[in-house]
Amino acid sequence: MAAGTLYSYPENWRAFKAQIAAQYSGARLKVASSSPAFTFGQTNRTPAFLSNFPLGKVPAYQGDDGFCLFESNAIAHYLSNEALRGATPQAAAQVLQWVSFADSEIIPPASAWVFPTLGIMQFNKQATEQAKEDVKKVLTVLNHHLNTRTFLVGERVSLADITVVCSILWLYKQVLEPSFRQPYPNVTRWFVTCVNQPQFKAVLGEVKLCEKMAQFDAKKFAEMQPKKESPPKKEKAPKEAAKPQEKKEKKKEEKKPDPEEMDDCDAVLAAEPKAKDPFAHLPKSPFVMDEFKRKYSNEDTLTVALPHFWENFDKEGYSIWYGQYKYPEELTLTFKSCNLITGMFQRLDKLRKNAFASVILFGTNNDSCISGLWIFRGQELAFPLSPDWQIDYESYDWRKLDPDSEDCKTMVKEYFAWEGDFKHVGKAFNQGKIFK
Repeated sequence: MAAGTLYSYPENWRAFKAQIAAQYSGARLKVASSSPAFTFGQTNRTPAFLSNFPLGKVPAYQGDDGFCLFESNAIAHYLSNEALRGATPQAAAQVLQWVSFADSEIIPPASAWVFPTLGIMQFNKQATEQAKEDVKKVLTVLNHHLNTRTFLVGERVSLADITVVCSILWLYKQVLEPSFRQPYPNVTRWFVTCVNQPQFKAVLGEVKLCEKMAQFDAKKFAEMQPKKESPPKKEKAPKEAAKPQEKKEKKKEEKKPDPEEMDDCDAVLAAEPKAKDPFAHLPKSPFVMDEFKRKYSNEDTLTVALPHFWENFDKEGYSIWYGQYKYPEELTLTFKSCNLITGMFQRLDKLRKNAFASVILFGTNNDSCISGLWIFRGQELAFPLSPDWQIDYESYDWRKLDPDSEDCKTMVKEYFAWEGDFKHVGKAFNQGKIFK
């Protein structure tokens, strides 16, 4: 019988699927959703967590035997028994059908409609109206199917019921008021039957159906957004000068994510206050990083990009760093070693605007090492400036280079071009990755 820990944040409906399945199957499941066992946004960004769950998303399951799973449907399936999964090939296929139906047909419109009412997404009238129509289609399909059935598959609760109930849960709690759900009595009867089963109740508690359709609350939405610092006012500035500035500010507003592309994880993250730019205090530099990146990407490295770099590099505004992976003895197959570099780059996505790097894997299977050259805005190592950038950098030894030294110029040439003696390494070039 399965036994392990489910990592999540509180009230995550995706985690509910696994918890309810465990209630039915008898699997021993511990839930870590609050400090100190688990803090969403912190614990799931640590190297230890990411080594087991590379995407850093929750829910995530780790068995007492070390077996790890991510993706809520896979976790719920693993924690289920044969009765929940479908005892026959036909029943198992039908369960999978409804699990897929929930993901593709229910979640997108449910998110688009419900998230604005929770204050975690801006209201869009057109998107909401379309979502309502899509929800009606979903409820019509379910209502017809349940016309002669108590449950979705067979004569007892299955993983199909658990998944669809959890996917439709917030609709019933937030927006499906009596008049809206009236044409779909079979769905409501089935939903109420399921949520009142002891196994569901043990996880969901008492589920109260919506009495009045929740609406977008502009005040609540505003309260959940990060506070923008007001720019200092210029003394005696004429009133007319403020108007063009107001228009510019409006143009700078960030584009909101498409609600259909957001899941609960995204929504929670979207509601978090946005961190300040760690480089905002630095003076403007004449070195245009984007221009150099275009040269490097589109033109010859040795004859165009490298000369452009040294002709325009601002050694006061930027710094050059050498990083060497501390644990080469742990590197095995080269493709796995290369994945370490890729994973680090992915987790540093927000640093791209102010950094450039060439990181190289040297050697062969079971005899390799990793080192790279990094260009950062400012004179400090950039990683400590933001908690989001600190996951991988401690696995490297870092050394700041003198841009006027011949040693630095040689290393820049070799790492940018991926060719040369690399005398400081002692192993042959295998493959490289560029962070830009």
